[in-house]
Amino acid sequence: MTSHIRNFCIIAHIDHGKSTLADRFLELTGTVQKRNMKEQYLDTMELERERGITIKLQPVRMHYTLDGTEYEMNLIDTPGHVDFSYEVSRSLAAVEGAILLVDATKGVQAQTLANLHLAQRQGLTIIPAVNKIDMPTARTAQVKEELSYLLGVEESEILEISGKTGHNVRALLDSVIRIVPAPQSRTHDKNTRAIIFDSSFDAYKGVLAFVRVVSGSIRHNDKIMAWATRTRADALEVGYFAPKLTAAQRLDEGQIGYVATGLKDPGEIRVGDTITMAGTDPAHFEPLPGYREIRPMVFASFFPENGEQYDELKDALGKLKLTDAALQYEPESSAGLGRGFRLGFLGMLHVEIVSERLTREFGLKLIVTTPSVQYEVQMNDGSTELVRSAALFPDPSRWTDIAEPVVALEVIAPVQYMGAVMELMGTIRNMYIATEYIGTETSVLKYRVPLSEIVTDFYDRLKSVSQGYASMSYEPAGVQSYDLVRLDTLVAGELVEPFSRIVPREQAAYVGRTMVTKLKEVLPKQWFEVTLQAALGGKIIARETISALRKDVTGYLYGGDVTRKMKLLKKQAKGKKRMKAEGRVQIPHDVFLKMLKK
Repeated sequence: MTSHIRNFCIIAHIDHGKSTLADRFLELTGTVQKRNMKEQYLDTMELERERGITIKLQPVRMHYTLDGTEYEMNLIDTPGHVDFSYEVSRSLAAVEGAILLVDATKGVQAQTLANLHLAQRQGLTIIPAVNKIDMPTARTAQVKEELSYLLGVEESEILEISGKTGHNVRALLDSVIRIVPAPQSRTHDKNTRAIIFDSSFDAYKGVLAFVRVVSGSIRHNDKIMAWATRTRADALEVGYFAPKLTAAQRLDEGQIGYVATGLKDPGEIRVGDTITMAGTDPAHFEPLPGYREIRPMVFASFFPENGEQYDELKDALGKLKLTDAALQYEPESSAGLGRGFRLGFLGMLHVEIVSERLTREFGLKLIVTTPSVQYEVQMNDGSTELVRSAALFPDPSRWTDIAEPVVALEVIAPVQYMGAVMELMGTIRNMYIATEYIGTETSVLKYRVPLSEIVTDFYDRLKSVSQGYASMSYEPAGVQSYDLVRLDTLVAGELVEPFSRIVPREQAAYVGRTMVTKLKEVLPKQWFEVTLQAALGGKIIARETISALRKDVTGYLYGGDVTRKMKLLKKQAKGKKRMKAEGRVQIPHDVFLKMLKK
């Protein structure tokens, strides 16, 4: 009976206590015994525990009794960082309600607003709660005022909780049952429809599709079909998350669970696709709408250090794509780095996480190029080229205009830090839009900004000038034309493509000087003098020199004629000159990684 089912998720800004609250839910419902509990129980990835953040959505089924009635409660714990907002949007499409969690010490932040807007667009029931009220620095009354203003609700309707101590957590769970509606059928016929909101890969069970059954049911051994690809498979196993995979005989309408397909090709199952029964008549079947197509914001090339690992990298990306629907990739080759892949990401944290996972989970050693955004180049013949890499930037004689992506940026900060934030904004290209206020103590600054200005270190700088209190979120807002150029870096006269980047013309000299100065610091010395140059077209605009290592060839001499010493030094100088003319600089892997960071 769907009337006894509640599907909900927890949404919040990063580090506002979602995972800790989920821990208390697991304890309270007896889903996980207290002796088996550990912090961030639903964060199953090692990286999540190390960083203290949720990267992957994680569903779990709980059972809870209220007023003598037992309810099946399907919770999806979601990430809070802006780079993983796509995980949040998919979670929201699988549930009917959302707990909006706000940290009492920090108040409403950028992703609080962004996730709230996502939930409202999905038509979900919102349950507001203020967390961490037990902290000495908690501003509970002020935060409740902000939430009341945002949601248009009475402050008395906002629960005060502590995920750490468990205070009022039971009352919050009761509210979910009383306020969140039970699943309702979204279709006009009885055909089986289940939306795939996530997936993973199991060596024995093949591709696992994480599904929300919208209509009908899926039973063990049913003949099923993924609608978009028309891929047929057997439901080798169906079940739910408890939180470990737990087999069942069937998944019915309104339930959340998984289907083991036995498929070995990750590309045959797509997030957002509809699963139905094999043999369903296409003429009388309407698939579920799925999700909006994700648009990568940042691009970077990944090359294996060992060229023989190209196929391993390809397989690893295919499997990673199953658990990271926002990841996009395509083959690429470089004269200097060999064969690799151009990957699309949602932000810099996304780049770091994928790089780490490829290294840890698949044992790959990678060279990662400087991340860039996608540019639209208007060619002389009227066509448009999409350029995702500085290495592919066309010759200036071939194009008439270049446009770069811009975003609508929202910065939320306490009123006392408005001046510092606006001063920081003055250091990047931007167009001021408006200033709004949440309550009396919190400001929302709105700008239109080129994406390239904020994808690297802007967030860290924002936190620095606001003593950690400011936060930001952004959404795509089209493209705009700008005078951009390709800036190259030469090492010993040779172009190093991974260091090339596209920059505004007026910033080229500064960026060039910065690049060669930093490269001088991180590149190991050679046995010969190495020149480092930044070039704009054929013009050198910045230069540094790394002096040669010097071996003491006269150290073993003592006394005697000085001419012998001079002969050895002259011979050494001649050898270094020859090495400089013939030698090549081998750039270590860690140098590429260090150059990624500003």
